[in-house]
Amino acid sequence: MRIRKWLAVTAALLLTVLAGTGTADGGVTLRTISCFAGLDGSAGEYVAILQQYESRTGNTVLDSSATSDEAWKTAILKDFAAGNEPDILFFFAAGADSAPILSRVVSLEEINQAYPEMNLKETEALRETDGKVYAVPVRGYWEGLYVHTDLFEQYDAPLPKDWASLLEAVRIFRKNGIIPIAISLSDIPHYLAEMAVLACATREEQQARPRTYEEVPASWFDAMTAIRELAEAGAFAENAWSTYETASTDLFLRKQAAMQMDGSWLDSAFPSGMMNTLAVLPMPLRNGEGTSDCYLGGVSMGFYLTRRAWESGHRDAAVALLADLTSEESIRELGSSSLSGRLLDSAEDMKANRQMVSPLQDAMNSKAREVWLLECIPAVAAGKMTPEECWRRVMALNPFGE
Repeated sequence: MRIRKWLAVTAALLLTVLAGTGTADGGVTLRTISCFAGLDGSAGEYVAILQQYESRTGNTVLDSSATSDEAWKTAILKDFAAGNEPDILFFFAAGADSAPILSRVVSLEEINQAYPEMNLKETEALRETDGKVYAVPVRGYWEGLYVHTDLFEQYDAPLPKDWASLLEAVRIFRKNGIIPIAISLSDIPHYLAEMAVLACATREEQQARPRTYEEVPASWFDAMTAIRELAEAGAFAENAWSTYETASTDLFLRKQAAMQMDGSWLDSAFPSGMMNTLAVLPMPLRNGEGTSDCYLGGVSMGFYLTRRAWESGHRDAAVALLADLTSEESIRELGSSSLSGRLLDSAEDMKANRQMVSPLQDAMNSKAREVWLLECIPAVAAGKMTPEECWRRVMALNPFGE
């Protein structure tokens, strides 16, 4: 890990300013939570930033980062509800997830007023319904259909350029003992759910926010049917309903699975030698020709400073750590991509020729999202729930309500 000289100078200047306020803050303990963990390629850089902060200041950082999933989100929201939130948090913004924590975090405007040297930029994509921005983003993202192109060549399977070729590829890989699509329906069915909607809906339908069951677009029902169709075709492993995301991703990395629906953050899991035999493709249309003219992406997460830290005796220490985490160099390292070769080219092609849309789940309240993803999607895939039952259950929870 290279030494962050620029970061050290900037942080030192900030600490000098903070010291001028009469607060030394040495020896305090701060708590942080993020999703820079597990397979996230920036986990090492994140830990290095925290360690350098500790070394320079004499403060201690207790970090509880973990892979982002529904359990992680729920645990964080429960901590906030119980008054046990951390000092600094990396979490979702400008959506249903952030709404419950806004009264417990500090807006960037308020931080800048008290610490003008911070000069935190307000990103419009993260502006909340109250008109304020609370989070500092470090990276954007996209989602797509990853494929091992060498496996497609080896088994003479067609790359999924439309729904028929996707099903044909599923048939060929299943026949040859290769899992067509790696997925865990038990904990991370998110990408399948979102990509299925993308396969069936227009941009306007994907971005719809119905208030009643009767207003749900017909394409959303088609998307659930598409999931069942893939399951019936043998697209998923037999244990997809009981395995975990780490195990299913491992199958893909070991080329025991030909495809995986995932996000740009998966790039760090690929060795450099694999970049030329990987591609990321747009989702094939189920009820039309070719692929969707949209792709999933955006800026959805950022660093927050909590009001608990703001109103404590260690405010300056927490602000200094936020400065470290959101410096230009930290943002470059935490937001960097390791994509290269054919994989990079395919990702650029996917984005350049399509409109970006935000995931449907980001607009749902947490309860509705959990029901849709963790209850409905596995049941629909298994044929134990109809698309109609799925959306009745979700809409009963007023997913897009105020």
